[in-house]
Amino acid sequence: MSEDENKNENENKNNEQHRLRKELPDEVAPEAADGADHAGGAASAETSAGETKPPSLTGRQRLAKGLWPPRVSRAQLIVAVLLFVLGLGLAIQVRSNSDSSALRGARQEDLVRILDELDDRTQRLGDEKQRLEGQRTELENSSDQAEEARKQTVERERQLGILAGTVAAQGPGITLTITDKKGAVQADMLLDAIQELRAAGAEAIQVNDVRVVADTYLTDASGGKVSVDGHKIGEPFVFKVIGKPQDLEPALNIPGGVVQTLEKEQATVTVTQAQKIVVDALRPAKRPDYAQSSSQ
Repeated sequence: MSEDENKNENENKNNEQHRLRKELPDEVAPEAADGADHAGGAASAETSAGETKPPSLTGRQRLAKGLWPPRVSRAQLIVAVLLFVLGLGLAIQVRSNSDSSALRGARQEDLVRILDELDDRTQRLGDEKQRLEGQRTELENSSDQAEEARKQTVERERQLGILAGTVAAQGPGITLTITDKKGAVQADMLLDAIQELRAAGAEAIQVNDVRVVADTYLTDASGGKVSVDGHKIGEPFVFKVIGKPQDLEPALNIPGGVVQTLEKEQATVTVTQAQKIVVDALRPAKRPDYAQSSSQ
C-alpha cells in the first residue's frame, strides 16, 4: 500500500472517532470530579470531627430499649385490668376451696357423723315448727282463748328468760374444760367454741362465771386472760352447755374443729357428757333504749 493510501485511511479513522465522540454525552472533567471528591471528603471529615458516631447496640440492648418504657394503649390497659380482676377472683376461689381441705381429708366415719349431725339439726327445726303450729292450733280451738294465751305467754317468757340469761336453767348437756398452762388460748378460739356449740343446738352456755347471751363479746386481756363481756377470766376455761349431748360433743371433735385447733396450741381439752347441767350465772334484764314492740 502506498503512503498516500495509508494517510487517507488514518484520516478516515480519525474522522470516525471524532464523530462518535460528538454523539456521546460530555464526560465530567477529571479536575471537577477530583474536586468533588475532595469536597466530599472534607465534608465527611468535618462531620466526623463535629459529631461522634453512636456506638452500635447489641441484640439484648435493642430488645430492652423496645420493651421499656412500655407503650401501653387504652385497649391494652383495659385488657390488663380485666386479667387482674380474673386472677383475683381465681385466687379467692382457690382460697375458699382450700378452707374445706380438712373435710376433704376426713375419714368416711367422720363425714357420716357430720351428715348425721346435719340431719339431727334439720329434725330439731322440724320439731320446733310442729310445736309452734300446735300452739297456734290450741289458741284457735281453745274455749278459753284468753287463759290459753296467758299460759303460753308465761311459757314463752320463761324460754326467753333462759335465752336472755335472766333466769337459771338446767338440763342435759356437756362440760368443756380447756387447760392452757402456756397462755396460748386467745379470745377468738373461745369465740369459735361458742359459735360451734350454738350451731350444734346449745340452748344455754356459761363460761366460768359469765353467762353467754346473744350480745356477748370476747376480747384478749393481759396476763393470758380473756375478757367476756368485760369480766376477766383465766384458765382453766370451763364451759357449761345445755343441749343434746350427742350433738354437742361431735361438733367440737370434727376434723379441723375446736378441739384440734386448741390441741395445736398445746392446750388440754376434755369434754364430759351429763344428764344434768346447771347454768346458774345470771344477767340483769336490760330495757332497750330505742327498740319498742311493734304489736298493737
